[in-house]
Order: sequence, then structure tokens, then C-alpha cells
Amino acid sequence: MTDATVRAKLLGLPGSLRSNSNSLAILRGLRDALPADVSMDVRDLRLPLYDQDIDTPDAPAEVHGFRQAIADADGVVIVTPEYNYGMPGVLKNALDWASRPYGKSALIGKPVLVISNSPAFTGGVRAHQQVNDTLLALPAKLLAGPQVVVGGVGEKIKDGKLSDEAVLKFALGAIDRMLAAK
Repeated sequence: MTDATVRAKLLGLPGSLRSNSNSLAILRGLRDALPADVSMDVRDLRLPLYDQDIDTPDAPAEVHGFRQAIADADGVVIVTPEYNYGMPGVLKNALDWASRPYGKSALIGKPVLVISNSPAFTGGVRAHQQVNDTLLALPAKLLAGPQVVVGGVGEKIKDGKLSDEAVLKFALGAIDRMLAAK
């Protein structure tokens, strides 16, 4: 697929570092089910802990790369688990890096879809709300409407990818709404 045939470039961010995390599996399933004219690059969130002392023009290369990936994307899809009733520290850290420099964040006005997941039936709604609150403070262009939460996530993953047709359809519909609103 060439750039000329791509309608939208998405950035997928899993809120977990685990190599076979449910969040990554959801992103893999979505990426494979996207229309041919929509691409998704899934990026790891291994960044140093946010430290304003090193948030300078000489900040670590992985920080510059992360910020540039956000800037280059037409939209961002964040998939997060819920850890102890909240968002994982790795995701909060990444959003802190992405929020800078103040007033110039690549997330300002950027369309963002948040998807939460949990083995519990609640689907990670508390983490979802915390991510939404952080994104609204930036202010990212958070997708309004029905939120995508995946409860009982372990039963919806097969071979390292989201395989539940109903969840895929619902999440892909949310991506379509995000792209239509950009």
C-alpha cells in the first residue's frame, strides 16, 4: 500500500508492556480487520520515566520518535487494561511525555479513541475514565459517543488477536466515527 492509497494512518498504543498482552492482541485484531485504505502502526510504550529535567531539545531519542509518531498519525487508538482500578503507569507516563511541550503537544486536537479491557465484566471502565480525563486535559479530540470496553477479554482473544466478531465490529465502527470526525 502506498501513501497515495492510504486514507488514514493510525497509531495504536497498548497500555501494557507485556509481549502477549490483551491490549496488544486487541490492536492486532483491529489492525488486521481495518479497511485496505487505513493503516495502523502499533508502537511500544517503553519510554524513560517523565522527568522535566531531561525534557529538553536533547531529550532521549525514543521520546522524540514517540512524539513524532503521534504527530504523523491521523488518529490514535489507545487500548488499555485496568490495573488496580486505574490506568497503568506505563500509559500515564507515555501520555505525560506526549503532553509536552506545554501548549504544543502533538495530541492537541488529535482524534483519539480509547478502548479499555479487563477480565472482569466491567471491561476496565475505571481505567477508561482516567485515560479520558488525561486526554481531555491536553486537549486531545476524544471520540464522543458509546465507549468501547471489552469485558471478559480473555475469552475474546485467539492466537494473539482479538477474534470476537461483535467486539471487532463495534470497535471498527468507533474507528470509522473517529476518522469521519477528524
